[in-house]
Amino acid sequence: MSRLAVVLFNLGGPDRPGSIEPFLFNLFNDPEIIGAPGALRWLLARLLSRRRAAEASAIYQRLGGKSPLLDNTRLQAEALEVLLGDTASARVFIAMRYWHPMSVETAEAVKAFAADEIVLLPLYPQFSTTTTGSSLAEWRRAAAAVGLEAPARAICCYPAAPGFIGAVADLTGAGIAEVAAAGTAPRVLFSAHGLPRRVIRRGDPYQWQVEQTVAAVVAKLAVDDLDWSICYQSRVGPLEWIGPGIGEELERAAGDGVAVVVVPVAFVSEHSETLVELDIQFRNRARELGLPAYVRVPAVSTREAYIECLADLVDVARRGAPGACTRPGGRTCPAPLGRCSFGRTL
Repeated sequence: MSRLAVVLFNLGGPDRPGSIEPFLFNLFNDPEIIGAPGALRWLLARLLSRRRAAEASAIYQRLGGKSPLLDNTRLQAEALEVLLGDTASARVFIAMRYWHPMSVETAEAVKAFAADEIVLLPLYPQFSTTTTGSSLAEWRRAAAAVGLEAPARAICCYPAAPGFIGAVADLTGAGIAEVAAAGTAPRVLFSAHGLPRRVIRRGDPYQWQVEQTVAAVVAKLAVDDLDWSICYQSRVGPLEWIGPGIGEELERAAGDGVAVVVVPVAFVSEHSETLVELDIQFRNRARELGLPAYVRVPAVSTREAYIECLADLVDVARRGAPGACTRPGGRTCPAPLGRCSFGRTL
């Protein structure tokens, strides 16, 4: 019987207070995050991780001293494994980019499973060189290091996959209804993790794909005269980032006297950016600004439609080329946004 290994890619997060600084070092030492030459990047990563450790520790202290991302990803993996059927022939693994289980550990586990074929499935619906691209590059290095030779196919992106869009739209609709029950029409703020603008200028398709996700969700909602906006969060450092930032959008909403429903469209699991940044920091900011209401929609997590979407993506990858795109018959992104994995050999 043929054995299938599905590897879910995610960012990762510290699993105890003592792993916060090493986690940050791994993040900043990624050439897709800091593009400096190796030795200089190592020094910058060491400096930045030490500087940011105290601030990050305060964030994770609110979450019990660790990131919940691995636990939440395990729940998604278990749900997907149930849909895939017999675990003797199909098993779902997790590879985190910046903390354990990292790609080399997972590659060893996949090799021990004796997989005949591998599907690499990012838990990033929108492709970026800094997320999916970085994870795929690390997987290639890890597979080579452990001698894993089973053929692998990857999903490049799925910004408008019906199951994903349906799950986001259902949650968004519930958020709109919650605010509407109080007698006010909200503004929907679709929030995604930001990126430095220079990354986008180099041809990264992330921002364009976020816009495709939001357009599909708005169409699915089919709400007349829906008031909505796309915004970005998690800015760090002095570089120019894509915008507008969510803080700016909250200020605009306050000026217009409208409530907001905040929808994470690039995060599929709850973690520090949703549970602390959105639920605490920006909720407090909304209160300071006097917004009529602030409702944060949950991430899609293990919603049935999303897990079914992941199962469908496994089928797409198994039938497609390496770096398969979820758009039937061709590449999703326009030609100038060429820094994706579509059709590339793994």
